[in-house]
This record gives sequence, structure tokens and C-alpha cells, in this order.
Amino acid sequence: MSSPERSIRILVIDDEESIRRALQSILSLRKYDVTLASGGADGIEKAIETNPELVILDLSLPDMDGLDVCRELRTWMNSPILILSVRGNESDKVQALDLGADDYLTKPFQAGELLARIRAILRRAESRIIQPPEIVAGDLTINLAKRQLLRQEQEISLTRTEFEILSLLAQNIDCVVTYRMLSERIWDDREERDPSLLRVHVSNLRKKIEPDPSLPRYIHTEPGVGFRFSSQ
Repeated sequence: MSSPERSIRILVIDDEESIRRALQSILSLRKYDVTLASGGADGIEKAIETNPELVILDLSLPDMDGLDVCRELRTWMNSPILILSVRGNESDKVQALDLGADDYLTKPFQAGELLARIRAILRRAESRIIQPPEIVAGDLTINLAKRQLLRQEQEISLTRTEFEILSLLAQNIDCVVTYRMLSERIWDDREERDPSLLRVHVSNLRKKIEPDPSLPRYIHTEPGVGFRFSSQ
């Protein structure tokens, strides 16, 4: 497995010593520069000191809730945050993502999946600087400037709402986009943001872009949370 070209700074905030040791081993082998913190206050201090390019954050910390740490970091830090927690209920996932976390992985985890999520998050962070006018995924080409979708040079007709959904998902490729984030993109504050209506639009979009809508290749559902667009 390839390593990053430069030493990317990662801050791990987790109260379990065994998890901290495991993450340090996994990440250091890939040449990431790892800093460890065992609590929320310690993690915030080390974030200020090291200016990490990625934070891996547990929610169950001894001195403060990880959601509060996420909220505090987001008041000044733009670097991506990956939640790594045993708390896998939908409400925690939704709240963390709405507070600004970039992704959520439930313990226990596989090293391969963790590293894949990290690579996806870091790619997304780079794309925040310059968003390419076109996004290519599989046989799809999404032209953001022209608001056009092509499959092998054949245009696929989308409604305004369908294109807004697709473009937001594709700009956050391989990362979870919550129902709330999608709703805020599609509807203004005066309109009711109905998750069931959003799911109808996504279903219609799948019928147009998926080879088999019953087994989605591109748009995957994160139950109770939102959707994830896959580049594979």
C-alpha cells in the first residue's frame, strides 16, 4: 500500500490506550505524522499546538463529550474530522456530521477501511481549495459549470433538483452527506425539508444513472443519516 508523498499530520483523540497504540502503529507505518491525545481538553490543546491536517476523534471521552470537542474544533479549524467511535446509533452519527465531522466509522474497525476513509477525506480536503469543473466517476462525467451529466458522451437529462443532489454528493465523493446538508442545498428556509421527498428524488436519480437501481453502484444509502457517492 502506498504512503503519502509527505508526512501528513494526524491528531488522534481517544481515551483507550489500546486504540491509540493501534492507530499510531497503523498510521505511522504509512508515514503519517501522528499526535496522540487521551481526552477532549488535551485534544483541543494539541490541535492548537500541531495544526493537524486530519483529526480522528472518539465520542466517548473521560472529560467531555466528543460532540462538544467537534463543535469546539469547528469554531476555528477547517481540517477534516473523522469520528471513530463505538457509539453507532443514528442520532450520534447525524449530530456529528451536522456539527462538521467529515465521516463516521464505528468501532471495531478494519485497518483497510480506516485507511481508505482517510485517503478519501484528504482528497476531499484538497478539493476544497480548487473544485474541478468536471468530476469523473466510472462512466459518468459531471460538468459542474455546464450543469451537465454525460455517460460515455451521451447526455443524461436531469431535473434541477436531481442535478443539485448529484453535484453535492459528487463534490463530497466517498464521504457521507446528511439529509440536512442535501435539504439545505435544494430548498430554501421557507420550504419544508421533507426527508421522504428527498428520498423520492434520489430514487428517481438512481433510475437515471445506476446500471441496476436495486444494487446501487454510485449512490449508497447510509440508513437514517444520508447518502454517500462512490467513485468505484
